[in-house]
Amino acid sequence: MFLEKMLQSQGFGSRKHCQQLIKNGAVEINQTVVDSPKYKLDIDQLCFSVHGTTHQYREKVYIALNKPQNYECSHQATHHFSVFDFFDDILMNRGIQCVGRLDQDTTGLILLTDDGQFLQALTHPKKHVPKVYKMQTADPITDEQLLQLEQGVELRNENGVFAATQVVRLTEYELQMAIHQGVYHQVKRMLAAVGNKVEKLHRAQIGQLRLDHLAEGEWIYLSAEQVLAAKNLIEQELSII
Repeated sequence: MFLEKMLQSQGFGSRKHCQQLIKNGAVEINQTVVDSPKYKLDIDQLCFSVHGTTHQYREKVYIALNKPQNYECSHQATHHFSVFDFFDDILMNRGIQCVGRLDQDTTGLILLTDDGQFLQALTHPKKHVPKVYKMQTADPITDEQLLQLEQGVELRNENGVFAATQVVRLTEYELQMAIHQGVYHQVKRMLAAVGNKVEKLHRAQIGQLRLDHLAEGEWIYLSAEQVLAAKNLIEQELSII
């Protein structure tokens, strides 16, 4: 791959801008300045630097973010901050998008990527990728409510019955459960359907992906193993529909 094309693919700007960076001596490969835009690269495990900052070549990016409250999963946030405020221009130039959404008042794991096929697969309307939520409720959680959530509830203007798995009462007012669909405000509506109300909502897990020790507002690149595991899960779930 030509150096100018590699830089453009990594979000460093237009082809013309990347050419200028190279000609100005801003780009180093193996700690050596390369000033030819047509310099041919082996992109396998490539590391390079621009203006002294080291970067790793990534064909596609897969990101896990711990979303705080009062952030919208939108490029054009209207009433709050945008989750895209956490990312620099280089990543934004790659066109990263949220994989699904979380409400502005919901915290926790959100995935972002510039891989269109991965995004479409995870947001497939018939997807069954489990998502684990922890929540605080307005009223004490009863045994009857736990049973109703496991057996399934009907939601207004939605077809079918919506059931939760891994339903665990953590404390009198704290509940954890997994859902396998993704309709609008599903968790909040399910709790309302059993006679309770969600006061705080946090997504802790998507498939096997967890937040681990990420603080609110922090993000990481997913490892190759994590991306492969997510893709395998998507293929398994879609194959049984």
